[in-house]
Amino acid sequence: MRRWVAASLIAGGAIAAEAAPDTSLRPAQRPDLSKQEAQNENLQLAAVAAVRPAARPAAGIAADAEPVAADANFQGWIEGFRSRAVNQGINASVLDKAFSGVSYDPEVIRRDRNQSEFTKTIWSYLDSAASALRVKNGKAALRKQQARLDQIEAQYGVEKEVVVAIWGLESSYGAFRGKMDVIRSLATLAFDSRRGAFFEGQLLAALKILQAGDVPARKMTGSWAGAMGHTQFIPTSYLDYAVDFTGDGKRDIWSDNPVDALASTAAYLKQFGWVQGQPWGVEVTLPKGFDYTLADREIEKQPSEWAALGITGLDGHAVGDHGKASILLPAGSEGAAFMIFGNFAVLERYNTADAYVIGVGHLADRIKGGAEIQGDWPRGDRALTLAEREELQERLTGAGFDTEGIDGKIGPKTIGAVRDYQVANGLTPDGYASPRLLEKLR
Repeated sequence: MRRWVAASLIAGGAIAAEAAPDTSLRPAQRPDLSKQEAQNENLQLAAVAAVRPAARPAAGIAADAEPVAADANFQGWIEGFRSRAVNQGINASVLDKAFSGVSYDPEVIRRDRNQSEFTKTIWSYLDSAASALRVKNGKAALRKQQARLDQIEAQYGVEKEVVVAIWGLESSYGAFRGKMDVIRSLATLAFDSRRGAFFEGQLLAALKILQAGDVPARKMTGSWAGAMGHTQFIPTSYLDYAVDFTGDGKRDIWSDNPVDALASTAAYLKQFGWVQGQPWGVEVTLPKGFDYTLADREIEKQPSEWAALGITGLDGHAVGDHGKASILLPAGSEGAAFMIFGNFAVLERYNTADAYVIGVGHLADRIKGGAEIQGDWPRGDRALTLAEREELQERLTGAGFDTEGIDGKIGPKTIGAVRDYQVANGLTPDGYASPRLLEKLR
């Protein structure tokens, strides 16, 4: 994949703002909320500006390192990087402008180190992602850009509401595009040893953008992790997928005009197989006695086949045959259930988190006039902490239900281990990694 994100990962119904693998999508902050929205909704998305626990010691740079000493080492690293960049075809004059006045940024490292500690339940995330204010603002943004969005939809075959929903979650419709110097941020992260190779690649891509003349160095601003513009593209994604939809000769995703960014997002989704007219997913009702082992991403059936098993839309009728679909229970048997289609996986290319994909899809539906999610959530549950998720994996593996790794990420292998444990112990096999399950394991 071409993008990477400090992705919100499902963790027993929780969103954990953890660093996703370098093969994932893109580094991007979750959208900031305006003060008015935060006050009105009393909710906060998993934004990089969120208050988080104290940083753990950094790999390669001590958390309490003196900024002056760190910057001295950083300047030495830049000299070594310059020769590598020149070998990659970057002009010396571009490097001079890009690194003029650039210093080590300890705030970037602090934010990078604290991602894995922040957790949020999926229902809290969705309450904010598709809040009344965000829906209202989304409808207003769509109306304002209606003509251009219609053109974008016609050219790329991606529904305008989906593009607007991504815009809304990534930057609150352009209100929070990020003001940090991308070269400084990426250089700091590349200098750091934790994911240095990945971020050096992003830094080289950023320099190629500068060399192409799309944006001046000091106007290349974005999030702390290098995500840029209205829909938060990282440099490699920009190089591969950004488009000049306005026809001014530049692929401008940074300015107040969002058109190039919106078109680039549609182009990105089209590249990865978006099917126009197919829903991302549909909320469904499960029958009594449903076999929860069938709620598995690997099990796909036509909606008519699911209907034969008693799974219907909220209206009691079979879901339309939009293609093969799986059943997703993001918060287990006590939460809402969804029938998800191929477009769900396309949105995952933008951000791997189920909650993000549901958030985008549901916000798009709401902007289009759809109803709120009707299913209940286990709101009495809290999110598992990183330490608890690791403990859950350790205890499952120790009990003979191998999670194939202890990383604190509740992915398919851990969900499968949870389900196997539940079957063996006479529990509802919904794969939900809850605090109650951890307590039972203890």
